[in-house]
Amino acid sequence: MTAGVVILGLVTAQRLGELVLARRNTRRLKAQGGIEHGAGHYPLIVLLHAAWLGGLWLLAWDRPAAWPWLVMFAVLQGLRVWVIASLGRRWTTRIIVLPGAAPVRRGPYRILSHPNYAVVAAEMAVLPLAFGLPLFALVFTALNGALLLGVRIPAEARALRA
Repeated sequence: MTAGVVILGLVTAQRLGELVLARRNTRRLKAQGGIEHGAGHYPLIVLLHAAWLGGLWLLAWDRPAAWPWLVMFAVLQGLRVWVIASLGRRWTTRIIVLPGAAPVRRGPYRILSHPNYAVVAAEMAVLPLAFGLPLFALVFTALNGALLLGVRIPAEARALRA
C-alpha cells in the first residue's frame, strides 16, 4: 500500500466523519429553532470538495509524498480540530443561525472571523502540493477562494445580520 493511499484514506475517513458530525449538529440546531441560510450554494461546496478529494485519489494515490508538506497538512488538521472544538455543537458544514445566540468568540474565533475557511483554503493547496501537484493546488485553491469570497462568506455575513 502506498503512502498516498494511506494519507488519502485517512483524509477521506476524516471528511466522512465530519459529515456525520455536521449532520448531527445541523439536526440539533434546527430542532432548537436554528435557521439555515444559503442552502442554494451548499451543493456547490459539496461538489467542489468531492471533486478535490476525488481528483487527489485519481492523481495522487501512487505518488510519493513530500514530508514537509505533510507536516504542514498535519498542523492544519490540528487547527481544524481547534475550530471544530471551539464551535462545539454549533459546528456544521451549513450556515445555521440559532436566533438569540451570540456568535462564538473563543478559540481561533478570537483572532479570525472565518478560521475554518482559512484552514480549508490552506488544505486545498497544501495536500496537492505534498504530492507534487501544483497546478491542481492552484486550480482548487482558486475555485474554493471564488466560492468562499464570492458566495459563502457574504451569505454567512447576511445570515448573521438577519
